Amino acid sequence: MREQLLAAEKVKAIEWQGDALLLLDQRLLPQQQVWLRYTEASAVAEAITLMVVRGAPAIGIVAAYGVALAVRQRLAEGGDWRAAVEGDMRLLAESRPTAVNLFWALNRMRDCLQQVQVDADALAVVTAEAEAIHASDREANLVMAQLGAELIRKHGDKPQRLLTHCNAGALATGGFGTALGVIRAAHAEGLVERVYADETRPWLQGSRLTAWELATDGVPVTLNVDAAAAHLMKTQDISWVIVGADRIAANGDVANKIGTYQLAVNAMHHGVRFMVVAPSSTIDMALEHGDDIPIEERAGSELLELAGQRVAAEVTACNPVFDVTPADLVDVIVTEKGVVERPDVEKMAQLMCRKRLH
Repeated sequence: MREQLLAAEKVKAIEWQGDALLLLDQRLLPQQQVWLRYTEASAVAEAITLMVVRGAPAIGIVAAYGVALAVRQRLAEGGDWRAAVEGDMRLLAESRPTAVNLFWALNRMRDCLQQVQVDADALAVVTAEAEAIHASDREANLVMAQLGAELIRKHGDKPQRLLTHCNAGALATGGFGTALGVIRAAHAEGLVERVYADETRPWLQGSRLTAWELATDGVPVTLNVDAAAAHLMKTQDISWVIVGADRIAANGDVANKIGTYQLAVNAMHHGVRFMVVAPSSTIDMALEHGDDIPIEERAGSELLELAGQRVAAEVTACNPVFDVTPADLVDVIVTEKGVVERPDVEKMAQLMCRKRLH
């Protein structure tokens, strides 16, 4: 199965060139495929903030490469390069507040730097660490894809109808995807009749990115407005809602793109199983429950304007871009360490003690 999945891989969003980072500008997809080149950490931080790159795992990977670029730049400038790099890491940390993978990756890069004794070795060491974070995420996606597909098969070996929200595909990760990785693997096994993709307002990650990824891979996909999800669950015999996550608390509460919470509520009402797919780096055991997860609120202009033109009345806008789904609405969390059904504090702690599956 792994070889089959790798052979089918067609989409990527991150490319490292050793002295520069290339990012596929996701703001322009699917009409344009434009790669942007970055050589400084400050520009990488801006790319994260402006959503050139998005998706919790991808943000973490890009931040790690940003640290490598910072080390390259600060070593060339001379002086107290370590203090300057620490400033760059603070800037990267401020780029998006909700995605825990960002802070996980920066902490891992910081720990790596602290172990460097000889300045001349610093660039090679941190570059290798960033590349390892990237490669590890991609491998984790493949493991999760197979675990999730097995769960879908257990639910029924006939082709099923699935629903997903936002974009948790290759564009949001180091490659292949979390939620879409599971869907890709299930499709490869003949388990997918159709995928319904929420358009995901206001950035339309579903219509621009998820629909494009699935169509590119030949997966049958139908786009729907977010508000149609409950109706589709009622009328279209959907068996699973499958989503990613930006942060998971110690009790299994899940922060994901705004609209995920209402999907989970509707799924429970309609008897549709709810699957969250995320690497273990997304799990924040320092946070007791979801109420502690910081929720990013972006500019109201994203709702009030379309293509720079005002379309709304002269009112204020509420624009939280994440919400928290309580653990008791989640049927299963799939990670590269294994699967947790009906997550709670004890089960999440047991999961985090496991070794990674291969």
